[in-house]
Amino acid sequence: MARIVVLYNTDYDEEQAANAGNPDATSVRESAKAIARALMETGHTVELTGVHGIEVYDVLARVSREKPDLLFNLCESMDGDPRNEPTFAGLLDLFRIPYTGADLLALASCLYKQRTKDILLAQGVPTPPYRYLRTPAELDDPGLEALDYPWFVKLAHEDASLGITEANVVHSAAELRARSRELMTEFHEGVIAERYVEGREVNVTLLGSGERVEVLPLHEIDFAAMPADRPKIVSYAAKWDEKHVDYAGTKPVPLRGLSDAVRAEIERVSRAAWAAVELRDYGRVDLRVDADGIPWVIDVNPNPDISPDAGVARAAAAAGLSYPQMVDRIAQLALARIRDGK
Repeated sequence: MARIVVLYNTDYDEEQAANAGNPDATSVRESAKAIARALMETGHTVELTGVHGIEVYDVLARVSREKPDLLFNLCESMDGDPRNEPTFAGLLDLFRIPYTGADLLALASCLYKQRTKDILLAQGVPTPPYRYLRTPAELDDPGLEALDYPWFVKLAHEDASLGITEANVVHSAAELRARSRELMTEFHEGVIAERYVEGREVNVTLLGSGERVEVLPLHEIDFAAMPADRPKIVSYAAKWDEKHVDYAGTKPVPLRGLSDAVRAEIERVSRAAWAAVELRDYGRVDLRVDADGIPWVIDVNPNPDISPDAGVARAAAAAGLSYPQMVDRIAQLALARIRDGK
C-alpha cells in the first residue's frame, strides 16, 4: 500500500463561507476527511494536510522532503481565489510531487470556459455555439440581436452553479444584456452565453488515464418535480438550498429510456471531451441531449467533487464500487500513471 498525503485548501473557514453566501466553500474540508478515511480503510498510510495562501511553499517543501508515494490533490483555490487552482498543480510539478487528477493545463483550460469551448469545437466535440462577453461594453454588440434564442448565460470562471438562477435562461438580447450585467457587477468577471439546449441533462463520470478510460453508469437530472413555470436547469439553489423549489425539482437518477445508440453517442462524446482537454484519473462531463438524440457538452469538470454524497460516488456505487473502493481506484490510477512516467 502507498503513503499518501491528502492535501486541501483551508482559505475558506465557516465564517467566510457564510459571509460570502457560498455554502459549497467549506465542503472541501469534509470531502478531504472522507477521502482520508477511505484511503486508510483500503490499507494506505495517510496524512491529512491543509494549506492556506502563500504558506504553500513551506507545506510543499516539507511534503517534497518526506517523499510520499502520492499527493491526493483537493486544493481548489489559494488565498480565496479559485483562479489559483491551476497554479497549485503547477507548483506540485515544480516540487516534483506526484499527485492525483488534472495537471495545470487541463485545470486552466476548464477554469476558463471560453478556452474549453474553443478546444471542444476545434476537436469536433459537439458543444453549443457561444459568445464570450468579457466586459459590459461588449454587451452593446448589435450581433446579440441575431442570436437564435433562447440562450443560457453563466459565469466564465466558476463552478458549483455559482451565479445560476432561473434568469440565466434568456429569450432576447435585452434579457441577455440585463442578466449579463448583473453577473458582471456581482462577480466581477465575464460571462459565457451559449445556445440553450432544451432536453435531458446527463452527467457522465469517467475514470482512467490515456486511452484506458472507463465510463461509469450514466445519470441524469430528473426535472419531473420542477414547477412548469421554471426552466429545467440546475441552479445554485438546486445544489445548495434544500428548502428551495429547485432543490426538489432536480434529482439525480440513473439514466433510463434512451436507445442504445444514443447511450453509445453520449459515451463517445464524453470520451472525446475527456481526451480533448487531456483529463486524467477522474473527471465528469455534463451534457444536454436534444430532441434528436444529439448530446451537447455544456461543461467539463476536472477533479470533480468526490464527497460520499456527490455524483461521482453515486455513479461509482451504480458500478458496484463502495466509497473506499472508488477513492482507492482513483489513487491506484494515479500511481500506475506515475509509474508509467505520465
